[in-house]
Amino acid sequence: MHCLFVGAGAIAAEYAAGLAGSPLSLAGVCDLNGARAATLAEAHDCPAFTDLDAALAASEAPLVVNLTSHAAHAPVTRTALEAGRHVYSQKPLALSSDTAGELLALASERDLALGCAPGTPQAPTQRRAARLLADGRLGPVRLGYAHAHVGRVTDWHDRPDSFLDIGPLYDGGVYPLALLVAWFGPVERVRVADALDPWPDREPQRPSVPSHVEATLSFAAGPVVRLTASFYAPHRSREFYGLELHGDDGSLYLEGTGAMNDSPDALRFGRVGREYTDVPAQTPTRPYRYVDAVEALAASVRAGSPSRATGKRGAHVVAVCNAVEQAAETGGPVSVDDFGATSDPVSAPVVRPASGDTRAVTAGPKSLRLPPIGFGCSRYRDGEYVDREGSIAAALDAGYRLLDSAELYGNEHRIGDLLAAPGTADREGLFVLGKPWRTNHRRAHMLAAARGSLAELGLDAFDCYALHWPDTWAHRGPLERLAEKPVDRQEALTFPEGDGGDIETADIPLEEAWANLERVHDRGLTRTLGACNVSRAQLATILETGTVRPALVQVERHPYLPQSDLVAFCHDRGIRVVAHSPLSAPGLLEEPVLADIADTHDISPAGVVLAWNATRGVVPIPSSTTSDHVISNLAAAGERLSAEELARVDALRDPNFER
Repeated sequence: MHCLFVGAGAIAAEYAAGLAGSPLSLAGVCDLNGARAATLAEAHDCPAFTDLDAALAASEAPLVVNLTSHAAHAPVTRTALEAGRHVYSQKPLALSSDTAGELLALASERDLALGCAPGTPQAPTQRRAARLLADGRLGPVRLGYAHAHVGRVTDWHDRPDSFLDIGPLYDGGVYPLALLVAWFGPVERVRVADALDPWPDREPQRPSVPSHVEATLSFAAGPVVRLTASFYAPHRSREFYGLELHGDDGSLYLEGTGAMNDSPDALRFGRVGREYTDVPAQTPTRPYRYVDAVEALAASVRAGSPSRATGKRGAHVVAVCNAVEQAAETGGPVSVDDFGATSDPVSAPVVRPASGDTRAVTAGPKSLRLPPIGFGCSRYRDGEYVDREGSIAAALDAGYRLLDSAELYGNEHRIGDLLAAPGTADREGLFVLGKPWRTNHRRAHMLAAARGSLAELGLDAFDCYALHWPDTWAHRGPLERLAEKPVDRQEALTFPEGDGGDIETADIPLEEAWANLERVHDRGLTRTLGACNVSRAQLATILETGTVRPALVQVERHPYLPQSDLVAFCHDRGIRVVAHSPLSAPGLLEEPVLADIADTHDISPAGVVLAWNATRGVVPIPSSTTSDHVISNLAAAGERLSAEELARVDALRDPNFER
């Protein structure tokens, strides 16, 4: 779609930078400064104008991108709408709520799209924060603290007059306001506000309006938030565009409400009683671009439904700013017109295999979707049993959504306590994998094992229940709460010995064990079934003899033991592969090739192995015991390796590797 840029200042260059490869094209540039307009127009091989009416008459571009100074936004938008053009405006939409409402009404009357910056509620870190809220991590959110420390514009802008004329609310305060409105819907009223005029005496240019504003806002369906917007507090203040939200069950800290780039530590979560934990991305992200919101508006026009959603939000934000100013004069409270602004629907993204395969993997009538990384809950580490409660809690706080549990691990009751604790994601946001131990392959034992594990976990059903091993050992009794039993008693139950000291097996073939597992599925105790530690031949036996197809196969997998044939066999049949023990091979993490690739991606060698799995569409389940590793492993799952890097890691395969 052709668009006309009105305004050719510094921000116009940021918008224009995103046009390469975009469905948008620049049909003209208009600016009162002819030299600025000509420079940008020449770079994009389009005409330049100094008069808006002349530009609209000469250009048939259906979309105007309004990048003028703050006070010019409303009149330029009105002129463009009256000319029958769709408009996307930089923030603010206007400086008065009455004017903003008139612009919305005009766009609606003429069935034109009207959008308004900021579009950063759709930026990667902000979307991840929205997911955290949607998962119910904070519980009811009641309080918040938002900052917009724009800084002293006389220090960082070559033409600060426009900023000094309108104040910090309309330039900086709009960022946290737009995000909060996107999440919680409109502000109902400004409870109280104050406006101050701090400014250095040495500065020859001064704001013509208060340079520092504080207000307390009540959202109709959300928290009470204290907003601070300031030209006096500099960029280097501890809070630049930070936001902190507090709920009954936990707290969220977002480093930048207007941030366009992502970083692993930009979002943090702290459940009640625990410290803040970083919540990094688990899938690749790209920086948000200024042009992204324009592209979205153009897409709505092409679809025949010109959007005014962000225009409504922008108008409401203007009304909030007006109400803050009024409350600062009168003491408040002041009601706010919502202009039809509503919270944006927050839905869970579809997590797909990272190899580029976008098929939904089916298991019978339902599809199995897995996060790109999971967390192993085994207590056995380096030859001894360890307590995992703290590390599992850290994993849940950091955002792991796949928990690999098992009857053998003996800590399902402790996992259940964590899942029931305030601040844990809602059940719909978790994928819980369970496994009966190989002493419980008889039908009655397997059903009892499944029911017992679910009771310990506090769940109605598993997302997947998988044979832990394909072969069967002798039953020695139920395996309830092994972690609370002496080690010798744990091992007597789980590693049954015969008279000669060898493991005592049981005569239950794989076909029968799988049929017994299917009974667990038939009784609604699990959504899908899986198989662990199987060979390709054993998996083929399950596929040939079973009536419920496995949705998941879990095997040991790392660069020394890639099991590529088995992985390909599974992926060809729509079966997801989970890699246990991805980092445990002796000597693996000392490989120079991993260190070399790690330097390129600014991750650890362990992170390279996890990214190698994720890039191949395999879900690794590292079993970390330290919080730093828990978080860095999760962040590494958001990396993707190039074809050349994948080949270098693949070359580490060791044909002689055995466990």
